[in-house]
Amino acid sequence: MTPASYSTTRMRSIFAVTIAFLLVAPGCRRADDRSSVRHTLVDSRDWYDPRSLDPAKATDVPSGRAVGYLFDGLTRFTPAGEVEPALARSWDVSPDGLRYTFHLRDSVTFHDGTLFRAKHVSQSFQRLLRPETQAGTVWPLFPIVGARATAAGKDAPLGLETPDDTTVVITLTEPLAIFPKLLAMPAAAILPDHVGVDFSEKPIGTGPWKLVQWKHDDYLKFARNTAYYGGAPAFDTLLARIIPEPSTAVAEFEAGTVDVLYIPEEQTRSWENTDERRANLVSAPALRLWYMGVNTTRGPLKDVRVRQALAHAIDAPTLLAQLLAGRGTVAAGVVPPSLDGFDAARKPFPYDTLAARRLLAEAGYPNGVDLELWSSQTSPWPRLAQTLQAYLAAANIRLKLVQRDASAMRAAARAGQTDLVVKDWYADYPDAENFLYPLLHTANKGAGGNVSFFSNPAFDRLVDDARREADGQRRATLYRSADSLAYQQVGLVPLFFYNEMYAVQPWVKGFEVPVIFNGQRWTKVSLGQ
Repeated sequence: MTPASYSTTRMRSIFAVTIAFLLVAPGCRRADDRSSVRHTLVDSRDWYDPRSLDPAKATDVPSGRAVGYLFDGLTRFTPAGEVEPALARSWDVSPDGLRYTFHLRDSVTFHDGTLFRAKHVSQSFQRLLRPETQAGTVWPLFPIVGARATAAGKDAPLGLETPDDTTVVITLTEPLAIFPKLLAMPAAAILPDHVGVDFSEKPIGTGPWKLVQWKHDDYLKFARNTAYYGGAPAFDTLLARIIPEPSTAVAEFEAGTVDVLYIPEEQTRSWENTDERRANLVSAPALRLWYMGVNTTRGPLKDVRVRQALAHAIDAPTLLAQLLAGRGTVAAGVVPPSLDGFDAARKPFPYDTLAARRLLAEAGYPNGVDLELWSSQTSPWPRLAQTLQAYLAAANIRLKLVQRDASAMRAAARAGQTDLVVKDWYADYPDAENFLYPLLHTANKGAGGNVSFFSNPAFDRLVDDARREADGQRRATLYRSADSLAYQQVGLVPLFFYNEMYAVQPWVKGFEVPVIFNGQRWTKVSLGQ
C-alpha cells in the first residue's frame, strides 16, 4: 500500500488555525489551560481526504483508519499488530487447515440498532466480491473457495456457510495460516442489510465510533458508540483533522488545538533537539520498507554478482541519516524487525566500493555497467535517486535517472520496463508473508508487486510452506530462511525500515503508535488533565 497525494488551497491553510478553534469541542482548551475537562480528541495524522468510508472502496490509509473506527471485521488488529477476536469471539481450524469455524458474538448491534447476525457476514463478503460493487480491494477474500470466480462474474458457490445466527464456516482453497489477519483488513468489514448508494457518506457499522459529520477536505467528526460491545471509548468525540500543511499542524499542536501530530522527516531533528518538544515525542517501527527494485531479467542484472555489487555500493546508514534523519533501521532483508521471521543476526552488505568493482569484473564487466534508475517525481524520491546515482558512480555503475509521476513509474516497473526503481512498501497486514510473497514470489511478478521479476524455486517453496504452516515458530523459521535466500541473491536491494514518529499532548493517556494503519481505534485512550 502506498500513500496518495493531496493538494489544497492557500486560503484554507491561512485560516486553518482559526477554523480549528471553531471545530474543537468547548471542553478542549489551549495547552496552558490545565483546569479544562476535555471531551474531544483531535487527530491530525492525515493530510488528505479519505477516498471512501465504504469498506469495499477504502483503498488508502485515511479511509482504512476511518473504516476501523466505524466498522468491525470478524477479527481486528491491536496497536502492536496482533490479530485478536472482534465480531467473532473465537474460531476453530480443521486439522487440514481448510475450514475455519467462527463463533460470533450474540449481542452486538449496528449503529442503527439492528442485531448483528451471521447473515451479515455472508452478505458483506458477497457484496465485496460482486463485480458490480466495483470494490477497490477484493483479494483478501480470494483464499475462500469460489471467491475468485465470483469476483470474475461467474456463478460459483462460495465456500461460506451460516448454519445458525452465531456461526460462520469458511472453506479455503488451500491452507493459509494468515487468513484471520486478512479478515482484519478494512475490505472485510461487516455491513448491515441495507447498503444504499450514499453509504460512503452515511456509513453504518458496529464499530466504537459513529460518524457525525464529514466535511470533505477538512475534518471527520465521530461520536463514541455508547453501546459498543468492547466498551465505549473514554471520551465523547474524535475529530480527524485534515491538515496538508505541516507548519499549520505544528502551530495547532503548540496552541493545544491538536492532540496527536505526525512529525515529518524534515522536522525530526528540530523536535529531537528541543527539550520541550522532545518530551512529547513517541516513536515506533512502522511496517514500511524503502527499497530499490532490481529487474533480474534485464541485461547485466541477470548476474547475481552485478546485483551484489549494487548492494555493496550503497552506504545505507549514511543515506538513512541524511534522507530520513535517522528515522529507521538499515535493512538486511525485507522482513521488518517487529515481525516474526526477522533475523537480528543477519548483517547488511558492507559498504565497499572495491568489493563492488571486483564483483563487476568477475561478472565480465571490468569497465562497469550503464543502467537506468526510475523514481517518482514526488519528494523525497528524486533526492534519493540522485544520492544513489552518486554512490553507484563510485563503483563504476553509471545511472541514468528517469523521473515520472508515481502512477506512470509504477506502471513501467510492473511492465518490466525499468532496470532499477526506488519504491516503498507499506504492509496491508502485519505478517512477514506480506513482504516476502508480494515483493519476491514468482506468482507476483510484475503487477502483483514483484517488480524485480525475481524468480527462485527454492525461495518460492519456503514461502509457500510458510503460508500453509500453522505452527508460529516453524513459520517464522521458514520466513527467515526465505528472507536470507532472497537477500543473498539480491532479489531487490532493501535500504531501510521506517519509524513512525508523533508528538502527543501530555493529557492524552494510553496512546500507542500503531504498527499497522488501522490498529489504533482509540478505545484504550483517555483524556486527562
